[in-house]
Amino acid sequence: MAAGARRSVVAPGASLEKLAGGFDFTEGPTGDASGNVFFTDQPNNRILKWSAAGELSTFMQPAGRANGMYFASNGHLIACADEKNELWSIAPGGEVTVLVSEYDGRPLNGPNDVWVRQDGAIYFTDPFYARSWWTHKTMPQDGQHVYFLSADPRHLVRVTDDLEKPNGIIGTPDGKTLYVSDIAAGKTYRYDIAPEGTLAGKTLAADHGSDGMTLDDEGHLYLTGDGVSVFDAVGRLLERIPVPGERWTANVSFGGPGRHMLFITASTGLYRIRTRVTAANAAK
Repeated sequence: MAAGARRSVVAPGASLEKLAGGFDFTEGPTGDASGNVFFTDQPNNRILKWSAAGELSTFMQPAGRANGMYFASNGHLIACADEKNELWSIAPGGEVTVLVSEYDGRPLNGPNDVWVRQDGAIYFTDPFYARSWWTHKTMPQDGQHVYFLSADPRHLVRVTDDLEKPNGIIGTPDGKTLYVSDIAAGKTYRYDIAPEGTLAGKTLAADHGSDGMTLDDEGHLYLTGDGVSVFDAVGRLLERIPVPGERWTANVSFGGPGRHMLFITASTGLYRIRTRVTAANAAK
C-alpha cells in the first residue's frame, strides 16, 4: 500500500449481499449481544429479526410503527414508536414500557432515531414527518430537536435548538461525543457530551446529511441516503458502498459474529457486506 493511502473498510474480496426483500420500507437495524440484527418494516408495522444463524423471523407485530432502534446494555430494545409519538423500551419477551411521549406538556413530533449510552441514558431525534396513520397534520412541538433522557431517574431534556431536521444519531463508546445528522441542511455535526448529558462544542463532522448512521472501531462514520458513504475522523469521504436497485438507504448497523458485518436497510431490502473493521458500539 502506498504511503498515505487509506484502507477500505470492506473486507478484501467482499461484496454486497441481499439477504431479504419484499418490504415496504426498512429502517432501524441494530445488533444484540448474540449478533442477531433487528430491523423494522415501518409501513407494515413490524419489527423483524435476522438471526446470527441467517434466519428471518418476525419479532413483534404490531410494533407501534417503530422506526429507529438501539439495544441498551440491559438487553432491552429501545424503539422510536411514532404511531403515538413515543419512545419504547421492549423487553426480550416483547413487553413494552413507554419511556416518554411528550415534552413540556405537548406530544413529541415523532421520535425518529436513537442512541443509548452504556449507562442507559438515551439520546433521540424528534423531527416532523407527517404520517398517514396520524389524525393531526401540524407539528406538536415548536421545532425539531434532539433530546436527552437520563438513565435514573428518567428526566427528559432538550439538548439542541438550532437544527432544521435532525435525523440520524450515534455516539462514541466512551460517551463523550455525539454525532447528529441535520438531513434538511445536508450536514452532520459532532458534539461534546457534558457529564450531565448536555451538548456543547458543535463542529461539522461531514458535509453530508444522513438518515441513519453508525461508527466503527477506527472512528469511521457511516452515513446513508444514496448507498452508504464512509467518512474518516476529519470529515473526508473515504469510500462509498452503493446499493444497486434501491431508491434509498435508510440506516446501517454492525451485526453478526464478531460484528464484522455491516447490515444495511435500503427501502425494500435488507443487505449486508463483510467488513475489515468492527462496530464501535457493540452490545455486550
